[in-house]
Amino acid sequence: MVLIREEDIVIPLDVPPAARETYLHNYMEITKGTGRMMLFAGDQKVEHLNDDFFGEEIPADDNDPQHLFNIASRGKIGVFATQLGLIARYGMDYPDVPYLVKMNSKSNLVKTKQMDPFSNQLYDVGQVAEFRENSGLKILGIGYTIYLGSEFEADMLNQAAQLIYNAHKHGLIAVLWIYPRGAAVADEKDPHLIAGATGVGATLNADFVKVNYPKKEGESSEEVFKEAVLAAGRTKVVCAGGSSDEYGSFLKKLHNQIHISGAQGNATGRNIHQKPLEEAVRMCNAIYAITIEDASVEEAVRIYEGK
Repeated sequence: MVLIREEDIVIPLDVPPAARETYLHNYMEITKGTGRMMLFAGDQKVEHLNDDFFGEEIPADDNDPQHLFNIASRGKIGVFATQLGLIARYGMDYPDVPYLVKMNSKSNLVKTKQMDPFSNQLYDVGQVAEFRENSGLKILGIGYTIYLGSEFEADMLNQAAQLIYNAHKHGLIAVLWIYPRGAAVADEKDPHLIAGATGVGATLNADFVKVNYPKKEGESSEEVFKEAVLAAGRTKVVCAGGSSDEYGSFLKKLHNQIHISGAQGNATGRNIHQKPLEEAVRMCNAIYAITIEDASVEEAVRIYEGK
């Protein structure tokens, strides 16, 4: 594990002097002092409705939202991202979990052929700051999704800019989910387009930007993703975990994203929570080992297998 010094952290200039200490604390907590973020994503109850939580290959306990909190409290994570409503309902039993509040969400019912995607803001940062103060929970940051290329792109860009500015005023870390999607987008995983998305994250002053890992016929994803990392500049890039994969393949891909492509972390949901609790906790710990502790794929596999 390579730790960074607080004096080496670039604090955005929209963080006021009174909030700098809070921002530094939250940044160090989310990244465990390494500059890399291991985000456990638990926002799919809206995004994918119950598709991710109930089914033949999914353990029964995943259908209960408390499964997410049990994992977040027992596994090694940087931060647990979910909607404020779930945090309000379960947070009193999990006060030690570090939280990131997802500020917008939409279901998957309305398809692009019917309407370009738009995920509207649910809360403002003042409400999140008030909730942080009243609950006493470890609310470290906020997250927001933009569908770049949607006909509603301008509205989401505006909301994201305002949320980030206000989050920094309160010392909160700001994470953007940016997915090219809509009738104007021919290939959502085009490497050049994903690099454009990370560049947008930088211009909006996000601390981290979460994107899908690119795919290009005949080329290495590890190599082409370097364009996206460079395009983000001082904004750090993390990769979405995607749908559940065989654990060895997933951990190898994660290792390559960080140690070849230069990503500064990951945001993983289904590859963690679509498992029984003990197995999910071991997967958390394996992902954490690669992301935060610079473990090899082999070491992470042993952690997951309980060896």
